Amino acid sequence: MDSLKREKAAMRDTITVPPTVVSSTDSLLANYKALHSPRRAAFYSAVLPGLGQIYNRQFWKLPLVYAAVGISTGVFIFNMDKYTEFRNAYRVRVANANNPDFIDPYPRYSGEDLKYLRDAYRQYVDYSVLVFVAAYALQIVDATVFAHLRQFDISDDLSMRVSPTIINNRALGIQLNISLSPRKAKTGLAFR
Repeated sequence: MDSLKREKAAMRDTITVPPTVVSSTDSLLANYKALHSPRRAAFYSAVLPGLGQIYNRQFWKLPLVYAAVGISTGVFIFNMDKYTEFRNAYRVRVANANNPDFIDPYPRYSGEDLKYLRDAYRQYVDYSVLVFVAAYALQIVDATVFAHLRQFDISDDLSMRVSPTIINNRALGIQLNISLSPRKAKTGLAFR
C-alpha cells in the first residue's frame, strides 16, 4: 500500500506535455536513425583504402592509412627495381663470361656479390609484399572494428558493488557486481 502512495505522489509531481501535431511522414523522418554497418565499412575499405575510415567519419586516419599503404608500395617498387637490376646484371655476366668484348657495368662486384645482392633484394621484395598486405588488412580491420564500436554506448557510471549473498542456498558469501550501465540499481556497498 505504501508503494502505491509513492507512485501516486510521483505522478502528481511529473509535468505533462501536450501532444504536438506532426504528420506521419515527418515523425518517421525525425525518429529515423540509419544504422552504421560494419560490413559496409569493411567493404568500402577493401575497395579503396581509407574509404571505410571516411564512412566512419574518422578523417584524421586517412593520412595514416595512405602513409602505410603508400610507403609499403614505394618500398616494394624500390626493391623490385633493385632486384631486376642485379638479376639482369648477373644473367648478363654469366652469359658473356667468355666474350672478350663484353664491358661489365658492375666491375666492382664479383659474380658471388651480384648473386648475393639479387637474392637479398628478392627477399626484400617478399617482405615488402607482406608489409603491404598487412597494412591493407589492418586498415580494413580498423574500419570494421570502429564501425562496430560506433553504436556502442559508454556510460559515465562505471561502478563496483560489494554485497552479501547466499551461495547455493547453503553458505554465506560476498558478491562482487561490476556495473557498466546505470539501468539496474543494485543494492550493496558501492565504490566510486
